[in-house]
Amino acid sequence: MKILIVKLGSIGDVVHTLPSLVAIKKKFQEARIYWIVEEKASEILRGNKLLSDLIVINTIKIRRFEDFSSLRGILQLRRIKPDVALDFQGLLKSALIARLSGAKRRYGFSKNALREPESRFFLTDLIEIPDEKIHVIQKNLLLAEKALGVTAPGVFEFPIETDQSHQREAEEIIERIGGNFAILNPAGGWKTKLWDAEKFGALADRLWEEFNLRSVVTTAKKENFLARQVLQGSKTKMVVLANPSLKGFYELAKRARIYVGGDTGPTHLAVAARTPVVGIFGPTEWWHNGSFRSEDICVERTDINCRVNCHRRVCDNWICMNISVEAVFEAVRKRLKIAEESRLE
Repeated sequence: MKILIVKLGSIGDVVHTLPSLVAIKKKFQEARIYWIVEEKASEILRGNKLLSDLIVINTIKIRRFEDFSSLRGILQLRRIKPDVALDFQGLLKSALIARLSGAKRRYGFSKNALREPESRFFLTDLIEIPDEKIHVIQKNLLLAEKALGVTAPGVFEFPIETDQSHQREAEEIIERIGGNFAILNPAGGWKTKLWDAEKFGALADRLWEEFNLRSVVTTAKKENFLARQVLQGSKTKMVVLANPSLKGFYELAKRARIYVGGDTGPTHLAVAARTPVVGIFGPTEWWHNGSFRSEDICVERTDINCRVNCHRRVCDNWICMNISVEAVFEAVRKRLKIAEESRLE
């Protein structure tokens, strides 16, 4: 059997689909599994031993008529001729790709669970998802379970293949900061997901003063301005700025005492790395996108009524991320205590 996974991005989206890949491969050990993904999120999947091939495209460049080389990926799918396509993305473009792949059976979510409901017209089978609160990892597993009969795992696995270069990358950062460190990530895909960068600087001071924890501030290079704002907001300057690759970050997160960040790719990688996590969430839901582990903690505004089904990238009443340093620090204190108690058990 040839199975095509359509999950284009973002980084978090890809991470949240990895447990479904594991479940599918466990049931269909002889199957050839293919994954089509956007270029910006592809690093997470490179070298994955569960995949027969990784097909990388850039839909933005295609839409802008800048580069049509990605069309070769679609043609490659036609040559592969998958038997089944699973659209975990729920967008028009992802469903169209599933249709263009030539797969006779194309599974996706039913209308109520689709981000772009019109995409269902490119699918052959729609999977109903319960209306109750459900984490996106479980949602993806339900699609795989109902489409292919796979068994949802008791423990989620995140196969992310790293090598010595990624480990060295993490070690070089640790040499600059020391072995006792936290990771702070002030970045996020939407402006409305951002906690004030200077507050991250004040948080770094509290971590140093009360826990002797230095802070690694991780961002992509294009987000360095946020990292500099964190540094400016810190009085102790017990902060190191770093631009690790995604897999370098993954290795770094494995060694961190704690991670603090919003709803962004590195947060989901930190969860996958089993780092103790404190999330700061505003326009999106922790129960859907955050950590699935009960011991991880979300700091959020529960005293406002505008967060239901928000998901705004621009907001004239942007108060959901107006959260105090003290509130976040207390969550960090609690999460560190939980981690220490778990270590001693």
